Amino acid sequence: MEMNELQTLRHSASHVLAQAVKRLYPDAKLAIGPAIDAGFYYDFDTEHTFTREDLDAIEKEMKKIAKENLKIERFELPRNEALELMRDEPYKTELINDLPEDEAISFYRQGDFTDLCAGPHVNYTSKVKAFKLLSATGAYWRGDEKNKMLQRIYGTAFPNKTELEEHLEQLEEAKKRDHNKLGRDLELFTTVDYIGQGLPIMLPKGARIIQLLQRWVEDEEQKRGWMLTKTPFMAKSDLYKISGHWDHYKDGMFVLGDEDKEKEVFALRPMTCPFQYQAFLNRGRSYRDLPMRLAETSTLFRNEASGEMHGLIRVRQFTISEGHLMCTPQQLEGEFKNCLELTNYMLETLGLKEDISYRFSQWDPDNREKYIGTEEQWNEAQSVMKTILDDLNIPYEIGIGEAAFYGPKLDIQIKNVHGKEDTLVTIQIDQMLAEKFDMEYVDKDGAKKNPYIIHRTSIGCYERTLALLIEKYAGAFPTWLAPVQIKLMPIADRHLDYVYELKRKLEANGIIRVEVDDRSEKLGYKLREAQLEKIPYMLVVGDKDIEAGTVSVRSRKEGDQGAMNVDDCIAMIREEIDSKRR
Repeated sequence: MEMNELQTLRHSASHVLAQAVKRLYPDAKLAIGPAIDAGFYYDFDTEHTFTREDLDAIEKEMKKIAKENLKIERFELPRNEALELMRDEPYKTELINDLPEDEAISFYRQGDFTDLCAGPHVNYTSKVKAFKLLSATGAYWRGDEKNKMLQRIYGTAFPNKTELEEHLEQLEEAKKRDHNKLGRDLELFTTVDYIGQGLPIMLPKGARIIQLLQRWVEDEEQKRGWMLTKTPFMAKSDLYKISGHWDHYKDGMFVLGDEDKEKEVFALRPMTCPFQYQAFLNRGRSYRDLPMRLAETSTLFRNEASGEMHGLIRVRQFTISEGHLMCTPQQLEGEFKNCLELTNYMLETLGLKEDISYRFSQWDPDNREKYIGTEEQWNEAQSVMKTILDDLNIPYEIGIGEAAFYGPKLDIQIKNVHGKEDTLVTIQIDQMLAEKFDMEYVDKDGAKKNPYIIHRTSIGCYERTLALLIEKYAGAFPTWLAPVQIKLMPIADRHLDYVYELKRKLEANGIIRVEVDDRSEKLGYKLREAQLEKIPYMLVVGDKDIEAGTVSVRSRKEGDQGAMNVDDCIAMIREEIDSKRR
């Protein structure tokens, strides 16, 4: 079945769901019920809170409706008759009132159920036969947290039972890899209600992985000519007014103080660009200073809606590999290419590159108040970026209205195990903010000019990257990233001196994340526990090992590798770490 046909089937399944809910809960009010990539959902306004048992009962009713083989018929009504038909459905009447005066108002009827809908649908309810209701959650009407919280029921549907069962198996595998559960099970991070939503606590193992990533990123950036900066976490509103964030991004910021009562109002930084510009502005610049590449491991704060929070994927405080590059127009394409090459190298090393897609995010000329700058500036910036992307043969989709308020960007997109897409890395072209901050350089001809600015991340948000790595590897990180690389296990207490000497030798060779399991437990128990912790190597020491100067090696990947000379074992693990082999 082609995607359009599958979407039609799933859209019809959402109507069968709505009909079943109205039969079982007549007072429930209908909102919207579209098909989505992985299935469908429908939003309801009801005092009843849906449980798993309720979903099972609704599913049973849906099967009855399918068996009734109701004909699904489309019809249109004039506005006044449409409003009369939906008089008891406030969300539907709101949608009707929002439609343009000249737009046809269409409905679909199946038996005793009628819904406002543009379609299309299958022709009979019996076509909806392989489906499953998955979950119920809260959702704000029209996605706006200022509106009422509704209840959303998610489901999926397929043409046949076999495809449905395959999909459900994939969902079960996704649950096992879900970073929100696995990251807690492996003690990488936790959250605490009285600290706040979207403010995760990194536990020692999770903090260690992020530290490893940060050190690697900073070293790689330094090799490529990026200079490190360190800037404040907050600033007066004056800074954000110059940059435009105060007018265009204030709702997404944490503001400290009351503008009406205090002379100085501060806000936590949602991004680092206006701070880093001060390094450029510290003294006069000429073309010889360009390109100037400024990098920072930046902790940022964004006032995300509570309904958007999810584990480490979307949080309110996060750390990002942020950078801003000032250059001449002639340097722009080469520097953009270098930024992309660095990102591709890092994603390739981490094993994430095969999962990404590219989006060329542009402005929406019909929503001018969202952006700064003139139409001519936007057309020029987007034309320059299109040329660069085409020259680099980047296979991108276009996202209208997805640009930053100051310029177009290349968004590198990635999906989590549940199919939800997020932006992992952005590289942006900006010719607006340099002028706002009076950033100038003296060119070869003696004229003062504004530099182009590239805003970029090299690995994106560390928390989000960690979440994706947890899911990619199901918690079994490559050895170079594993929070514990080796677990040493003496068979008896008399082997402890040898084990601790081995630990010192491993650490002297740069393999420093080594733990000794000296508990008085059976070896089999300790090995199983280490496997559950997804430790890359378990080295067991007994009498024969001490006599021969060996160690018994068990690899997470290869299983039991038998006795190995200590120096050979160290060289093998050292090579795996140095090569960052996955």
